[in-house]
Amino acid sequence: GNMAQDMTEKELLKMELDQLKKEVKNERQMVSKTGKEIKEYIESMSGEDPLLKGIPEDKNPFKEKGGCTIS
Repeated sequence: GNMAQDMTEKELLKMELDQLKKEVKNERQMVSKTGKEIKEYIESMSGEDPLLKGIPEDKNPFKEKGGCTIS
């Protein structure tokens, strides 16, 4: 079942308050600044990104073991 349905409104509000107390400590920055930093980081790491350059067959733990023949 859904956990939230079993909780009283008071419990739900307390949970939300606890979450907001955590979030208020986060240091905030402008997206215009952080977006640029994230883009630069991604571009600098792109040479190592397996999603962009693929995984060599010999290093791929998920590759098919042997083929499948249909007769």
